[in-house]
Amino acid sequence: MGKRSQNEQVYTDLEIIRRCSAGEVRAQEILYRRYFSFAMSVAIRYTCDKGEAMEIVNDSFMKVLDKISDFDSSRSYRSWYGKVVVNTAIDNYRRSLKHTAVLPLVDLGATEELEPEIDNELTVNDILSLFSKMPEKYRLTFNLFEMEGYSHEEIGEMLGITASSSRSNLARAKKMLRKLYIMNFIGEERKNEAI
Repeated sequence: MGKRSQNEQVYTDLEIIRRCSAGEVRAQEILYRRYFSFAMSVAIRYTCDKGEAMEIVNDSFMKVLDKISDFDSSRSYRSWYGKVVVNTAIDNYRRSLKHTAVLPLVDLGATEELEPEIDNELTVNDILSLFSKMPEKYRLTFNLFEMEGYSHEEIGEMLGITASSSRSNLARAKKMLRKLYIMNFIGEERKNEAI
């Protein structure tokens, strides 16, 4: 993305938003670049790959531009935009739901007794790699509940499922993450104990 020019650093978010509302293309570019990393960090948690995350970021930014004149300047743009990205990811999930393969949950119960020691050396890529191996509905439920703070009732409404299904998805997501962590990051002797 390169360095920001001095003009980009001088503008406040509210000034850029005002200019975007007036249709200034340069202001739209500045706003997109300023929040690209943030939006990508949110979107990547809801997808399997960077290309799909990029699509979510671009779609969400187009939604922002469509509604920019409705933005409440007493609120934080960052949190407003974050919600738009999350909602766009959910829309993306709903569109692709009919194409989602269901993965069998084999031996998830075996990991319940073994609580692995968490490796403090895990990188963001390690964590994203674990998330990418989970079925989309579990990844979405986990992110919405644990990362975004939505209730199971809210998640159920967003995803078109019951609150109890959301709770079940979250429990299964946690079990699957535990198993994936053990399989990918714990030594062979601990793996054998877990299996």
